[in-house]
Amino acid sequence: MSVKNLSWEEALKRLKEGNARFGEDKLDGKLQNSNRRKELKDGQQPYAIILSCADSRVVPELTFDTGLGEIFVIRVAGNVANLESIASIEYAVAHLGVNLIVVLGHESCGAVTAAIAGGDNGYNLNLLLAHIQPAITATEGGDVNSVVKKNAVLTAEDLTDRSKIIRDAAAKEDGLKILSGYYNLKSGVVDYL
Repeated sequence: MSVKNLSWEEALKRLKEGNARFGEDKLDGKLQNSNRRKELKDGQQPYAIILSCADSRVVPELTFDTGLGEIFVIRVAGNVANLESIASIEYAVAHLGVNLIVVLGHESCGAVTAAIAGGDNGYNLNLLLAHIQPAITATEGGDVNSVVKKNAVLTAEDLTDRSKIIRDAAAKEDGLKILSGYYNLKSGVVDYL
């Protein structure tokens, strides 16, 4: 299925403009009313995918000052690429024609902090935190924020390594672009890594 969507460059431009508004406390709040809900009742066409942490302080829709139907958000602790998050991204790439993925880590991530601390966090959380271990290993002796940044970069790489749909879309000329970002809690600004 081929759906025409914004280029990754235009999608990134919109994200950056929205993040600038957010950082300056100048949200426009557009596309968040009953008219927009009516427009979307028969389908969606988001222009970017955000794989973000589930942390309550990091809300991609606000961070990028977007309205209903503009971004496809997957939230999971540590912004890890597990089976479910990859499958969700594959859906948006294959069926919605999205050309930009941003893996968004954030300052002082609790999941990364727990992964660094180690120990037994229970079966399910241990499985999730195992996805962060490569970033810990790659930043030996690094602080939590260094590991957060490395985790976002490695997760972005993981998406093409673990998904043929994503890899094929990224291999096309003017196709899918995958970026890593780091959300600064105090300023609300997203730095691209």
